[in-house]
Amino acid sequence: MKGLIETLKNIWKIEDLRSRILTTIGLLLVYRLGAKVVLPGIDPAHLDALKSQTADGVLGLLNMFSGGAFANASIFALGIMPYISASIVIQLMGIAVPYFQRLQREGESGRRKINQITRYLTVIILVLQAPGYLLNLHTTLPEAAFILKGTFFTVSSVVILAAGSMFIMWLGEKITDKGIGNGISIIIMIGIIARLPFSFIAELGSRIEGHGGGLIVLVLEIVVLFIIFALTILLVQGTRKIPVQYAKRIVGNKQYGGVRQYIPLKVNAAGVMPIIFAQAIMFLPMAAVSYGSSDGSGWLTSVAAALSNFTGFYYNALFFVMIVLFTYFYTAITVNPTQMAEDMKKNGGFIPGIKPGKKTIDFLDTVMSRITLPGSIFLGLVAILPAFAMIAGVNNEFAQFYGGTSLLILVGVVLDTLQQIESHLLMRHYDGLMKSGRIKGKTPGGAAAY
Repeated sequence: MKGLIETLKNIWKIEDLRSRILTTIGLLLVYRLGAKVVLPGIDPAHLDALKSQTADGVLGLLNMFSGGAFANASIFALGIMPYISASIVIQLMGIAVPYFQRLQREGESGRRKINQITRYLTVIILVLQAPGYLLNLHTTLPEAAFILKGTFFTVSSVVILAAGSMFIMWLGEKITDKGIGNGISIIIMIGIIARLPFSFIAELGSRIEGHGGGLIVLVLEIVVLFIIFALTILLVQGTRKIPVQYAKRIVGNKQYGGVRQYIPLKVNAAGVMPIIFAQAIMFLPMAAVSYGSSDGSGWLTSVAAALSNFTGFYYNALFFVMIVLFTYFYTAITVNPTQMAEDMKKNGGFIPGIKPGKKTIDFLDTVMSRITLPGSIFLGLVAILPAFAMIAGVNNEFAQFYGGTSLLILVGVVLDTLQQIESHLLMRHYDGLMKSGRIKGKTPGGAAAY
């Protein structure tokens, strides 16, 4: 405890770090306040039906990532996810479209152009999503909830929803520039954490009333949650970079030197993207159930119903397999052994015992293929952990914190932010946050968690 207090004092002594932390907290407070501002023309007293609709299922996940703004009919209801979707599209286009490939090679000027195109695409996505959100409001909420109606309400609400999401994006960029950590990632993390107290209170209520098991079961759930969180931290910290010696053992080369060097490969190079892709695909069976025959007849409707059950065997088995496949797919399109080998050669680097050129490319490709398997299995297991929590009796919203995208985002963002704070401390010759060793986060200003 004494060491922690001393570290906090050191953080406060560093003027630049203190200013960045306070700026980050201030901008996050603006974001959380905006999530409570209801769209003009909607009566906040009639939002109970919308909150019930987002208690679980797909809309429950969307509400979690928006920090509850979705269920509040807030000006921030669409959250930051449209920007994430646009970023994913641009990232994939950078692999297939020559124009974006040229921009990626142009350095800082190309990055600015890509960011501008991403913003334009975000606006297009928002204009398409906002009417769908308003349609859901009209379907879910009672007529008395709408103070304003007609074309004016629709047009003004679309503009406000789009502007709200763009403002969140601006807040994220300001946090990255003037604050600490990656702004977009921190905003997503804060949105997830904001739902934790409500989820915990709901779980507490379910345990102390009736035959919920009482406080003993709740304490066991919390212990399991902390164990899963700690194991995920250890696994993520241990898969940041691969020693050359271990890589050579993977490919069967027994001749490796005594100098401990690293190659830029990770066990989980795909991050949370395979989970996001797989979830998008798994939404299709749910849509088939919603628009299927009303009597539930037909083999297609039966299959779709089996694949839309969050806690069912078929849903989770297919979800696991798809995550493994998408991990290999996303790693293959984002990790380019040829480019890595060329960059190593340009910077005077090499892998001891491996000839530059094609031999290095083959070596990197083989290692990447081998280490992707445990990474994909780890992602798949983390993704289906909430289903096991639900089966064990945990309420749906609280169960989302036992794994899935939420857990990986929380772990990744926390490690990256702590790593940046530690970098500031070590640069000024203060002790780091952990005396046993440096926090193994990403590089300062690391990529977003998505």
